[in-house]
Amino acid sequence: MRRKVCLIFQLLLLAWFFLDMTGVYLRDSYLVTRSYKEDGIFFIIYLVCVLLFVFKDKIGRWLVIIWTSLWFITQFMSHELVTITGNGYENKSHYFEGAFKWLQIDGVYIPDVYHTILHILILMVLISTLSYIVASRNANRGSRI
Repeated sequence: MRRKVCLIFQLLLLAWFFLDMTGVYLRDSYLVTRSYKEDGIFFIIYLVCVLLFVFKDKIGRWLVIIWTSLWFITQFMSHELVTITGNGYENKSHYFEGAFKWLQIDGVYIPDVYHTILHILILMVLISTLSYIVASRNANRGSRI
């Protein structure tokens, strides 16, 4: 059951990240711009991690944990840390000025809708995969006794 939950979150993250490859535009705004040139290799790496999780569970689970951990740290430093410290506000607010936003406060960068959901999904993948690894280890220990 934990493996299924883990896989569901991975597939949701993969689908959400795929929007970054195509872009989603509406009138004068966008959810996410088409960024396959910048992020395509990262999409392929995550896709390979998910496929390995499906077909080679023992290595795939660790690759998913490693990759999403690095991804979350990078996203945190690129988005939430800017909100907390204010450093880089000008660059972030200018770069994402046309994105759908939850709210906008002058002088404060708040991650847009796409990135907020992306970060939540990355965390859900991390939590569910870690939970799956711990449960698998516990089940293996119990079967050896």
